Amino acid sequence: MSDEGEQAEAPGVAQAQAARDRTAFEEEALGHAENLYRIALRLTGSSQAAEDLVQEAYLRAFRAWQSYRPGTNLAAWLATILRNAFLDEARKQSRRPAQESLDEQSDYYLYNQLTRDQPEPQEAVLNRLSSGTIVESLSTVPPVFREVVVLVDVGGFSYADAAEILNVPIGTVMSRLYRGRRLLKQALADRASGDGTS
Repeated sequence: MSDEGEQAEAPGVAQAQAARDRTAFEEEALGHAENLYRIALRLTGSSQAAEDLVQEAYLRAFRAWQSYRPGTNLAAWLATILRNAFLDEARKQSRRPAQESLDEQSDYYLYNQLTRDQPEPQEAVLNRLSSGTIVESLSTVPPVFREVVVLVDVGGFSYADAAEILNVPIGTVMSRLYRGRRLLKQALADRASGDGTS
């Protein structure tokens, strides 16, 4: 009889343990939100797009939490999910037809100008950062090089972690990082010389 009681209790114990494991995973994963946001901001160049990208990455991570292997690099695992979400969104954008921009004479534009609220101080700082010279220059770097620069220089990932995230050899990470940094340096120099002459 005690065997039957233990067998009936086992599924309840397993469910409780799974719930504890998931809670622990979510808490640990949320500890990486700030770093993921910095990476997303550099990839997208927009605070709103970065927030959406991080949210999508966490949704995917929480759905697939059981595929994470405890003891491995959670930050790299989350960054891989973030990168995949970014690439998926880029593919979607490339398939959408081009949209006409609203000119400054349209009713919609005038309505937005009359009704928009002043941004909160944090938003104003983030907007200034996201439209800064480095972010603008980084956006001119081709994506294949930009993502390595963002992961290593902004995200603080090691070459090995970046290689795992991008699913490429470490040598590829190193060469892309070298070229990405050179392209960024050139873009910054071009922007500086353009600013100095105008």
